[in-house]
Amino acid sequence: MARRYDCNDATDRTTGLREAASAVRRGELVVLPTDTVYGIGADAFSSDAVADLLTAKGRGRSMPTPVLIGSPNTLHGLVTDFSEQAWELVDAFWPGALTLVAKHQPSLQWDLGDTRGTVAIRMPLHPVAIELLTEVGPMAVSSANLTGHPAPEDCDAAQEMLGDSVSVYLDGGPTPANIPSSIVDVTGRVPVLLRAGALDAEELRKVVPDLEVAN
Repeated sequence: MARRYDCNDATDRTTGLREAASAVRRGELVVLPTDTVYGIGADAFSSDAVADLLTAKGRGRSMPTPVLIGSPNTLHGLVTDFSEQAWELVDAFWPGALTLVAKHQPSLQWDLGDTRGTVAIRMPLHPVAIELLTEVGPMAVSSANLTGHPAPEDCDAAQEMLGDSVSVYLDGGPTPANIPSSIVDVTGRVPVLLRAGALDAEELRKVVPDLEVAN
Protein backbone atom coordinates (compact mmCIF):
# COMPACT_ATOMS: atom_id res chain seq x y z
CA MET A 1 0.00 0.00 0.00
CA ALA A 2 1.47 3.35 -1.05
CA ARG A 3 2.07 5.96 1.63
CA ARG A 4 1.71 9.70 0.98
CA TYR A 5 3.16 12.58 2.96
CA ASP A 6 2.32 16.30 2.89
CA CYS A 7 5.68 18.05 2.62
CA ASN A 8 4.08 21.41 3.39
CA ASP A 9 3.60 20.12 6.94
CA ALA A 10 6.92 20.12 8.81
CA THR A 11 6.29 16.90 10.74
CA ASP A 12 4.87 15.04 7.74
CA ARG A 13 7.78 16.25 5.61
CA THR A 14 10.38 14.92 8.03
CA THR A 15 8.61 11.56 8.25
CA GLY A 16 8.03 11.42 4.51
CA LEU A 17 11.65 12.12 3.62
CA ARG A 18 12.81 9.47 6.08
CA GLU A 19 10.36 6.92 4.66
CA ALA A 20 11.24 7.84 1.08
CA ALA A 21 14.96 7.43 1.75
CA SER A 22 14.34 4.03 3.33
CA ALA A 23 12.21 2.99 0.36
CA VAL A 24 14.90 4.02 -2.13
CA ARG A 25 17.53 2.06 -0.20
CA ARG A 26 15.23 -1.01 -0.34
CA GLY A 27 15.06 -0.71 -4.11
CA GLU A 28 11.51 0.66 -4.15
CA LEU A 29 10.02 3.55 -6.13
CA VAL A 30 9.12 7.00 -4.82
CA VAL A 31 7.38 10.03 -6.31
CA LEU A 32 8.89 13.44 -5.58
CA PRO A 33 8.24 17.04 -6.58
CA THR A 34 10.77 18.90 -8.73
CA ASP A 35 10.94 22.40 -10.18
CA THR A 36 9.45 21.17 -13.48
CA VAL A 37 7.00 18.28 -12.94
CA TYR A 38 6.61 15.43 -10.46
CA GLY A 39 9.12 12.63 -10.91
CA ILE A 40 9.18 8.90 -10.21
CA GLY A 41 12.54 7.92 -8.80
CA ALA A 42 14.70 4.96 -7.81
CA ASP A 43 18.25 4.26 -6.70
CA ALA A 44 20.33 4.94 -9.82
CA PHE A 45 22.67 2.08 -8.93
CA SER A 46 19.95 -0.58 -8.54
CA SER A 47 19.31 -2.10 -11.95
CA ASP A 48 16.24 -3.93 -10.62
CA ALA A 49 14.76 -0.70 -9.24
CA VAL A 50 15.39 1.15 -12.51
CA ALA A 51 13.77 -1.73 -14.42
CA ASP A 52 10.75 -1.45 -12.08
CA LEU A 53 10.61 2.28 -12.79
CA LEU A 54 10.51 1.69 -16.55
CA THR A 55 7.84 -0.97 -16.07
CA ALA A 56 5.72 1.32 -13.88
CA LYS A 57 5.78 3.96 -16.63
CA GLY A 58 5.29 1.48 -19.47
CA ARG A 59 8.56 2.70 -20.96
CA GLY A 60 11.21 0.75 -22.87
CA ARG A 61 14.98 0.66 -22.46
CA SER A 62 15.37 2.72 -25.64
CA MET A 63 14.40 5.80 -23.57
CA PRO A 64 16.95 5.74 -20.72
CA THR A 65 16.13 7.29 -17.36
CA PRO A 66 17.79 10.62 -16.45
CA VAL A 67 19.66 10.99 -13.17
CA LEU A 68 19.05 13.69 -10.57
CA ILE A 69 21.72 14.73 -8.07
CA GLY A 70 21.71 16.93 -4.98
CA SER A 71 25.02 18.75 -5.54
CA PRO A 72 27.25 19.67 -8.50
CA ASN A 73 30.14 18.04 -6.61
CA THR A 74 28.51 14.65 -7.26
CA LEU A 75 29.38 15.07 -10.95
CA HIS A 76 33.04 14.30 -10.25
CA GLY A 77 32.23 10.66 -9.52
CA LEU A 78 29.71 10.20 -12.32
CA VAL A 79 30.97 11.82 -15.52
CA THR A 80 34.15 11.95 -17.56
CA ASP A 81 35.53 14.31 -20.23
CA PHE A 82 33.40 17.09 -18.75
CA SER A 83 34.43 20.26 -20.58
CA GLU A 84 35.04 23.73 -19.21
CA GLN A 85 31.92 24.86 -21.07
CA ALA A 86 29.90 22.15 -19.35
CA TRP A 87 31.08 23.40 -15.95
CA GLU A 88 30.16 26.96 -16.95
CA LEU A 89 26.62 25.77 -17.72
CA VAL A 90 26.47 24.05 -14.32
CA ASP A 91 27.67 27.19 -12.55
CA ALA A 92 25.12 29.37 -14.37
CA PHE A 93 21.99 27.21 -14.31
CA TRP A 94 22.18 24.63 -11.50
CA PRO A 95 20.15 23.99 -9.53
CA GLY A 96 17.56 24.51 -12.23
CA ALA A 97 15.85 23.30 -15.37
CA LEU A 98 18.92 22.31 -17.38
CA THR A 99 19.72 18.67 -18.14
CA LEU A 100 23.20 17.88 -19.42
CA VAL A 101 23.99 14.79 -21.47
CA ALA A 102 27.54 13.76 -20.61
CA LYS A 103 29.79 10.71 -20.88
CA HIS A 104 29.50 8.66 -17.70
CA GLN A 105 32.39 7.03 -15.92
CA PRO A 106 32.96 3.61 -17.55
CA SER A 107 33.43 2.02 -14.12
CA LEU A 108 29.93 2.86 -12.89
CA GLN A 109 27.78 -0.12 -12.01
CA TRP A 110 24.40 1.04 -13.20
CA ASP A 111 21.88 0.22 -15.92
CA LEU A 112 19.66 3.14 -16.86
CA GLY A 113 18.62 1.73 -20.23
CA ASP A 114 20.33 1.94 -23.60
CA THR A 115 22.50 4.97 -22.83
CA ARG A 116 25.44 4.27 -25.18
CA GLY A 117 27.88 5.40 -22.50
CA THR A 118 26.14 8.67 -21.66
CA VAL A 119 23.91 9.95 -18.88
CA ALA A 120 21.35 12.78 -18.80
CA ILE A 121 21.93 14.50 -15.48
CA ARG A 122 20.39 17.43 -13.59
CA MET A 123 20.24 19.12 -10.20
CA PRO A 124 16.62 20.26 -9.60
CA LEU A 125 15.70 23.52 -7.93
CA HIS A 126 13.32 22.07 -5.34
CA PRO A 127 14.08 21.78 -1.60
CA VAL A 128 12.28 18.45 -1.10
CA ALA A 129 14.04 16.87 -4.07
CA ILE A 130 17.45 18.19 -3.03
CA GLU A 131 16.99 17.00 0.55
CA LEU A 132 16.11 13.46 -0.60
CA LEU A 133 18.97 13.38 -3.15
CA THR A 134 21.43 14.60 -0.54
CA GLU A 135 20.34 11.77 1.74
CA VAL A 136 20.32 8.87 -0.75
CA GLY A 137 22.66 9.97 -3.54
CA PRO A 138 22.00 9.92 -7.29
CA MET A 139 18.53 8.80 -8.31
CA ALA A 140 17.16 7.68 -11.64
CA VAL A 141 14.16 9.98 -12.07
CA SER A 142 11.66 10.27 -14.90
CA SER A 143 8.40 12.20 -15.09
CA ALA A 144 5.80 10.49 -12.89
CA ASN A 145 3.35 9.61 -15.63
CA LEU A 146 2.40 6.63 -17.72
CA THR A 147 4.10 6.86 -21.11
CA GLY A 148 1.91 8.81 -23.50
CA HIS A 149 0.08 10.69 -20.74
CA PRO A 150 0.75 14.29 -19.62
CA ALA A 151 3.50 14.79 -17.05
CA PRO A 152 1.89 15.49 -13.65
CA GLU A 153 2.02 18.91 -12.07
CA ASP A 154 0.65 17.69 -8.73
CA CYS A 155 0.82 14.59 -6.58
CA ASP A 156 -2.81 13.62 -7.22
CA ALA A 157 -2.20 13.21 -10.94
CA ALA A 158 0.93 11.13 -10.32
CA GLN A 159 -0.79 8.84 -7.83
CA GLU A 160 -3.81 8.38 -10.08
CA MET A 161 -1.53 7.06 -12.84
CA LEU A 162 1.04 5.09 -10.87
CA GLY A 163 -0.94 3.85 -7.84
CA ASP A 164 0.68 1.15 -5.72
CA SER A 165 3.65 0.64 -8.04
CA VAL A 166 5.15 3.46 -5.94
CA SER A 167 5.90 2.98 -2.23
CA VAL A 168 6.08 6.61 -1.09
CA TYR A 169 4.55 9.79 -2.50
CA LEU A 170 6.04 13.12 -1.38
CA ASP A 171 3.38 15.78 -1.92
CA GLY A 172 4.93 19.20 -2.28
CA GLY A 173 1.86 20.86 -3.74
CA PRO A 174 1.61 21.99 -7.38
CA THR A 175 4.97 22.28 -9.11
CA PRO A 176 6.16 25.84 -9.79
CA ALA A 177 6.36 25.20 -13.54
CA ASN A 178 5.23 22.59 -16.03
CA ILE A 179 7.86 23.47 -18.61
CA PRO A 180 10.37 20.64 -19.07
CA SER A 181 14.07 21.15 -18.58
CA SER A 182 16.22 22.12 -21.53
CA ILE A 183 18.62 19.38 -22.64
CA VAL A 184 22.16 20.18 -23.77
CA ASP A 185 24.61 17.56 -25.07
CA VAL A 186 28.11 18.28 -23.73
CA THR A 187 29.76 15.09 -25.00
CA GLY A 188 31.39 16.81 -27.98
CA ARG A 189 33.63 19.78 -28.63
CA VAL A 190 30.68 22.18 -28.88
CA PRO A 191 27.54 22.07 -26.67
CA VAL A 192 24.40 21.15 -28.60
CA LEU A 193 20.86 22.07 -27.54
CA LEU A 194 18.80 18.91 -27.99
CA ARG A 195 15.56 20.23 -26.48
CA ALA A 196 14.60 23.80 -25.68
CA GLY A 197 12.53 23.88 -22.51
CA ALA A 198 12.73 26.34 -19.65
CA LEU A 199 15.93 27.78 -21.16
CA ASP A 200 16.13 28.79 -24.82
CA ALA A 201 19.20 28.98 -27.03
CA GLU A 202 19.53 32.74 -26.54
CA GLU A 203 19.70 32.37 -22.75
CA LEU A 204 22.20 29.51 -22.95
CA ARG A 205 24.44 31.38 -25.42
CA LYS A 206 25.00 34.09 -22.83
CA VAL A 207 27.14 31.45 -21.08
CA VAL A 208 28.34 29.32 -24.03
CA PRO A 209 28.25 31.53 -27.14
CA ASP A 210 29.11 28.74 -29.58
CA LEU A 211 26.13 26.58 -28.57
CA GLU A 212 24.62 24.76 -31.54
CA VAL A 213 20.99 23.70 -31.95
CA ALA A 214 20.16 20.17 -33.07
CA ASN A 215 18.01 19.83 -36.19
